[in-house]
Amino acid sequence: MQPFTIVAGPAAGLPGANIDTDVIMPKQFLKGIDRAGLGEAVFHDLRHAGPGQMRPDFVLNRPEWRETRILVVGPNFGCGSSREHAVWGLLQCGIRAVVGTSFAGIFADNAANNGLLLIELAPEAVAELAARAGDPAGNRMTIDLPAQTITTADGVVQHFEIPARRKDHLVRGLDAIGATLDHADAIQAFQARHLAAQPWLA
Repeated sequence: MQPFTIVAGPAAGLPGANIDTDVIMPKQFLKGIDRAGLGEAVFHDLRHAGPGQMRPDFVLNRPEWRETRILVVGPNFGCGSSREHAVWGLLQCGIRAVVGTSFAGIFADNAANNGLLLIELAPEAVAELAARAGDPAGNRMTIDLPAQTITTADGVVQHFEIPARRKDHLVRGLDAIGATLDHADAIQAFQARHLAAQPWLA
């Protein structure tokens, strides 16, 4: 997966609570056998008024937020069903990080396994970032994962915490398989010892 070090770009606010995975990735887009085209389906029912009709008032449809890289969201973002497609779609449409007060557990695991950074902050900090994300003149933010900081367009720096192991995997672009292969030498050594002690298994 793509490593995450420093990401800069517009931030968009989606302040509603309990935005679930069916809102992020509606069920009709889960029929494919691969991940192609999921970026176009993200927030489909919020973005579209009908076939071929975009809602001009939805934040991600507005010119100032079309290159959004960061979402600032309400509590319990990603609740609902466990569909990993929601994370795949967010990444495909350019979202690299989501900032909020809380995230649904399975969504958080899917995000970690695919390189989408989730940042949990106190409600007051999220509210301040959401206010800046809502200002088209100052909606740009920079996330520095190695330094664990978010810097706003007007120079305000917000520190965030992240588990060391998750940070390391994101910075190095390791999914679960890649993290396991970090221990390839130890795994091979164990296999050799195990087969030497029990040769009938070979």
